[in-house]
Amino acid sequence: MPQVVPPAFSLLGRQAMSCSINTEAMVDAATIHANALVIDTHADTPQRFVDECWDFSGPLGDGMINLETARAGNLAAEFFAIWVEPTQWRGRYAFRTLQLIDGVLQQIRKHPQTMRLGLSSEHIAQAHKDGVFCALMGIEGGHSIEADLGLLRIYHQLGVRYMTLTWSNTNEWADSSGDEHDPAVAHHNGLTHFGREVVREMNHLGMMVDVSHVSDKTFWDVLQTTRAPIIASHSSARAVTNSHRNLTDEQLRAVATNNGVVMVNFYPSFISDQWHTAWTNTAEQRNALYQAAEAPYIERGEPVPYSLPLKVDRDFYARELSTTLPLVPLAALIDHFDHVAKVAGIDHVGIGTDFDGFPILPAEIQSAADLPKITAALAERGYTAEQLRKLLGGNLLRVFADVQRAASRV
Repeated sequence: MPQVVPPAFSLLGRQAMSCSINTEAMVDAATIHANALVIDTHADTPQRFVDECWDFSGPLGDGMINLETARAGNLAAEFFAIWVEPTQWRGRYAFRTLQLIDGVLQQIRKHPQTMRLGLSSEHIAQAHKDGVFCALMGIEGGHSIEADLGLLRIYHQLGVRYMTLTWSNTNEWADSSGDEHDPAVAHHNGLTHFGREVVREMNHLGMMVDVSHVSDKTFWDVLQTTRAPIIASHSSARAVTNSHRNLTDEQLRAVATNNGVVMVNFYPSFISDQWHTAWTNTAEQRNALYQAAEAPYIERGEPVPYSLPLKVDRDFYARELSTTLPLVPLAALIDHFDHVAKVAGIDHVGIGTDFDGFPILPAEIQSAADLPKITAALAERGYTAEQLRKLLGGNLLRVFADVQRAASRV
């Protein structure tokens, strides 16, 4: 697929026209990346484990991460997102949550020599030392707990180590950024009293509080409530791309003051205003394709596989848009890392790819195997080895340890 960027997209990345990386910098970056502990805080792959009976050691297929690409990209640890679609699983959120948790645990049981469950920062470090891939879990969407702290504690016992307080849907106790302007949705002006109890219980358990997807008011309520550092597991910079899913500069500085970390998302709609607008303009066409693809499942009374709309989007892009809507340049993604590092500080930025959570990656990134290109591009912009080690995994490791230490004091 040609990667020529037409004039309309020339501003996708501030350095989009100077993406070439000199050989000397690339060699240094390759060494840095190969020696770093690399952590990604968000991949939606559990849907594949359950819906497709897919094995993490199997061929990548349409996915973005498997054991082979993780090794190739020197990815040491992955937080697998336990995400429950809020419409078709209504009334069975806990059931689906447990299905997905079991899907991850089954993969670990199948591959005891190559995969290991991670429950702490020490587990990640030890697995890396042993050359074993560390699999961790985070719940994406507080509706999974069905407004029950007992379920939250059970999920923690099963290995969940962060929870994104909302997905794109507002739940019973926290407002989401995804529907905050929908008059049909009952909102709470941020966190309810119970929502604050959820944050406190997560602090007590040593579970990281994740503010990706939440409304701005919920974000500030979380910071008023938490007694431990927070994370944004897969959010980018709103000053660079004006998406409600991204964090403002004020929020970036607040996360830094809290000693937390913001993990940059790879989804083109969150890293390019132009891409987001152009992709949104195709919604009517894509919705018609979704309905046709989903109809047989609905007629049979079966849940629609998560991968189905992603496949529709990929096919639609390849067939209709590839020549008119180019891939977002890698430089646009690097701009977000750069911005977060400059505004929040190098101690407060990391990687939250959102692999397997959207259909199309930025240019030059095809899978987890391409993570070294992030390091190379940042090295080209002047980041030192020490700074890169922090960004690639050190910052998340620090926050994870701080959250678990704080649990004993809460």
